[in-house]
Parts: sequence; C-alpha cells; structure tokens
Amino acid sequence: MKLFGESVRSIEIVSGPDGRPQAVRVLDQTRLPHEAVWIELGSPESVERAIATMQVRGAPLIGAAGAFGLALALDGDTSDPALAHWAARLAATRPTAVNLRWAVERVERAVRPLSADARAAAAWREAQAIADEDVAINAAIGRYGLDLLRARAADLGAGHAGRPLQIMTHCNAGWLATVDWGTALAPVYRAHDAGWAVHVWVSETRPRNQGALTAFELAEHGVPCTVVADNAAGVLMAEGRVDTVIVGCDRVAANGDVANKVGTYLKALAARAHGVPFWVALPSPTFDARLASGAAIPIERRSATEVIEVPGRAETGGLAVVMPFSAGVAADNPAFDVTPATLVSAWITECGVFTTPAALREGLIA
Repeated sequence: MKLFGESVRSIEIVSGPDGRPQAVRVLDQTRLPHEAVWIELGSPESVERAIATMQVRGAPLIGAAGAFGLALALDGDTSDPALAHWAARLAATRPTAVNLRWAVERVERAVRPLSADARAAAAWREAQAIADEDVAINAAIGRYGLDLLRARAADLGAGHAGRPLQIMTHCNAGWLATVDWGTALAPVYRAHDAGWAVHVWVSETRPRNQGALTAFELAEHGVPCTVVADNAAGVLMAEGRVDTVIVGCDRVAANGDVANKVGTYLKALAARAHGVPFWVALPSPTFDARLASGAAIPIERRSATEVIEVPGRAETGGLAVVMPFSAGVAADNPAFDVTPATLVSAWITECGVFTTPAALREGLIA
C-alpha cells in the first residue's frame, strides 16, 4: 500500500553483503502516526520483544513476524532443542491472535524433517511464503468485500459524490496490521481506487488508540475519514450515518464467534439494534476450528499502564506521555472481546463471503 506516496510492505527481508537474509525490516508502530521509523529485527529475541511491545501488531503481521523470528533463531542454532524452544517461545508471545501460533507451527513443520544444515534456508523460504500468501489472501478479501460494498451501495443509492458510502471500522485492520492490503480495509481501498465515494468512521480504539493508525494509513492513501470516540458509535448508527461496519479479527472459533480488539462487541450490538450490517474480514489462518466457541478463546490482559498513561505529541513537538488519572488508580486492561456469531452479518474470507457459521466451516475447512 502507500506510505509517503510509495508502495511498501509492512515487513521485508534485509539481506547481508552475501545476499543471504540477516534481518527483517518493519515499521515501529509504537512511533506512528507521529514518526515513521523503520527498524531492523536481527534476532529471535528482537522479534519476540517487538511483538510483545506492539512495535509489530495485527494478527496477520505478527504471524509473519513470528515465522521470520523462527528463521532468525535457526540461523544461530538448527538443533531440535533450539527449534522446539523458539517455536514455543515465539508462539506464546501474544495469546489471542491465532495467526502467530499457526505461522510458527507451519515453519516448524516445514523444517523439522530436514537435516540441520538445510533448516535455516528452508525456514526463510517458508516465512517468505507465509508473507506472500498473506498479501494474496487480503487482496482476495478485498475483492469479495467490494462485492458486498457494491450491493450495499446499490441498496442505498450511495457511493457517489452526492452520497458517499459510510463505513465504520474499529482498531486497525489495514495494511499496517498485515503484510499488505489489510483485511477490513482491503475492500475500502478497492472501492476508493475504483473511483467510489467512500467515507470511513474511524473508532479511536482505546487504550492503544489503533484508530490513529487507521486514520494515518487511510489519509496516506487519500481515503476520506473521520476519527470518533469509541462511545460515539451508537449515536452515529442511531442517526443513520453508518451504512455498514467492517472489522478485522484475531481469532474466529468454529461456531463463528469473533475475537477482536476490545470494543468490537459493543459496535456489533449497536449495529444489530439499528439494522446496520456487521461484517468481519477473516483470513483463513485466523479461523481456529479447534475451538468450539469464543468462550475458549484466551483473552490477553495487558498492563494497566496502557490505560492510565496516554502517549502522544506534546506542544513542543516531541513525544510525551500524559496521565489523565490520579496516581495509584487501579485499571483493568482486557485487550480483546468476543462478538457472538449471532451478531455477525457476514464473514468475508479469501474463499468467499459466508453468512452462516455452518457455511463458514464448510468453506474454510473443505
């Protein structure tokens, strides 16, 4: 997608003087949207730290990063104990997004039968394949999602200069959260690039404010958008100012329940109350058929500091942290919530659009 007018991917291999991979380059997302800083991750420890601190974030992207992290680990030690150690350690870095475990396990399966001297190169190839496949998956989600948007626009007489199609999203499920295209934003980019009039309501997504990332990348691509407080979503829907909601996901259970950034559930409830379609952009690696329902999805609880301290740009121009609450106040910080499948109007996948959990299972498991 577009960053300062140039097409980029969110994660790329950095090769050494001998042409062999030696690191991966990623945007430090904790510095966005105020600073676009590329960093190089040259060890499994640096990948682990980047995922844990959300320098790298978004289910598909942390999956790709974890895969590259295992390749970096095998550059140093290709033994069975090292493979098992780093596969388990990287997969456990963040528990809710299933893509991380899926990608690390895929690399592990690919290299385990190989001789020690063949493992590292094979791991890099498999990690790159995961990254490339993510781009293709998200491009397909964009195509199928565009069909949904087209039908919705036709019903409403929207999508033109006099009546933009009004789309709400939550968190960041654009190219910053994937290798390219994004999940929830892929249909939006396709609609915009096709010349449609679209406008995106961007939920701020406290406490990490990933809405700032969504607004940043939409603005970079030229898509009109407006940031709103999380609690404003219901008001906008009640006023008829939202035509559809599209969100990404971090894990979807076999019954269609959706784990996504906390606050998603409330938007789904408001959408149902006001007759607004609620669509989930779902790459197949995020579908976890091993879990019967959302009740079994582990919900990551992060530091209370993220709630009681707010980073941003100070009047002086530098980055600063402010504390809106009094010292010593307690805070709880669940990073995700689960939206029941009954509130989902459609799951948009690279295999097509599904409107029932049974059809979703059949379409992704077949």
